Amino acid sequence: METILVVDDEKNYLVVLEALLSDEGYEVLTTPDPLEALNIINRVDLDLVITDMKMPKMDGIVLLEKIKQIDSNMPVIMMTAYGTIEKAVEAMKKGALDYITKPFENEELKLNIRKAINMHRLLKENKRLAQALYSQYQFSNIIGKNKKMQAIFELIAKVASTKATVLITGESGTGKELVAKAIHYNSRRKNRPFISVNCGALAETLLESELFGHERGSFTGAIGMRKGRFELADGGTLLLDEVSEMSPALQVKLLRVLQEKEFERVGGTKTIKVDVRIIAASNQDLKESIKKGIFREDLYYRLNVVHIHLPPLKERTDDIPLLVAHFLRKYTKEMEKRDIKVSEEALRRIYEYPWPGNVRELENAIERAVVLCEQGTIEIYHLPETLQERSLYFDSLKAFSPDIKLPEVLEKIEMQLIKQALIKTDYIQAKAARLLGITKSLLQYKIKKYNLSVP
Repeated sequence: METILVVDDEKNYLVVLEALLSDEGYEVLTTPDPLEALNIINRVDLDLVITDMKMPKMDGIVLLEKIKQIDSNMPVIMMTAYGTIEKAVEAMKKGALDYITKPFENEELKLNIRKAINMHRLLKENKRLAQALYSQYQFSNIIGKNKKMQAIFELIAKVASTKATVLITGESGTGKELVAKAIHYNSRRKNRPFISVNCGALAETLLESELFGHERGSFTGAIGMRKGRFELADGGTLLLDEVSEMSPALQVKLLRVLQEKEFERVGGTKTIKVDVRIIAASNQDLKESIKKGIFREDLYYRLNVVHIHLPPLKERTDDIPLLVAHFLRKYTKEMEKRDIKVSEEALRRIYEYPWPGNVRELENAIERAVVLCEQGTIEIYHLPETLQERSLYFDSLKAFSPDIKLPEVLEKIEMQLIKQALIKTDYIQAKAARLLGITKSLLQYKIKKYNLSVP
């Protein structure tokens, strides 16, 4: 629902315009005071401002200039009963989108408003596309020759052109958001917004406001009306990342939006209808969450119309060389380096590592290596410490003499695992103990036993 602010010191015009535009489905705010108008513009998400030209406290031209200082893209329609060509030219030069005279024809005004809002939407879309090029989300940029990935590519191609709700599951770092964007940017909605929200990153009350928006004064700190992600995504796609973290109360509200395509802002009573495609993502087993009673079964089936499961990197190791080459090209170009390759030993270590953080961890490792590499070849010492520790572990196994006893082998392996856990947790012993599945006191005993250096 688009929100329009009308500013006019003649209150009868405010009443007429509010009734006319509300009947057209717009949300209308009115004020006779230009100073109050500036306050509203600062705290409310608006799509259009209609302002009178001649007002006692501040004329329309000055108000227009101040609006453009706040939001240079905000469309403004000027209206006046004192219209002259000179004033019209001045208003347009200052950034007004259109200019009408009183009394106006209702149909002409409605047409001008629709044109202004469409223009605003187009400007926002162009700005967004300048930041996110379509090519970034083509299938060619989701790397994988693995059979599982090829099957996923086929599924993305089939589902993208439909309106179906999609559930994407997989471990953290497997590329769930990239797949969601590939679906959106290869669909009929590609020219409309792609909006995402992490349901696990916000408290319940904040998440509700983030999703559905809020009215002024609906809670402490709500100083103005704010549109939620559902409204911002109208006509496009909304990604609900980590949907399993959503509270039961919000799950009920989400279910209603999926069924009815409507909702109310927090603290509001006006029902807002939207056309939004939902893509949900989770790194949890939602069927297990249903069994535990923390996720609604009816919501699960609403979300799980089409299910795409992304395999962890350890199940698609044949893609590792392709991913390494892709990230090398990406970061050597970004950092203006060239002719960087990976040594056979470093590549073997990359291939043997289990990658618990999946593709995201691999990308971070290659980025780090490109930053540190100065001689044109990435060696093991350019890789993250976890991979270097793994290298030491394998090298130590190779160095064992044939007659070494099992207790000695186990001690060496145990020592390497403890060192790796300490490094991974920044030497926070409580975290390292949890990672290893032992008590903190036992870890401290082992550190002392092996005379490990701890900061």
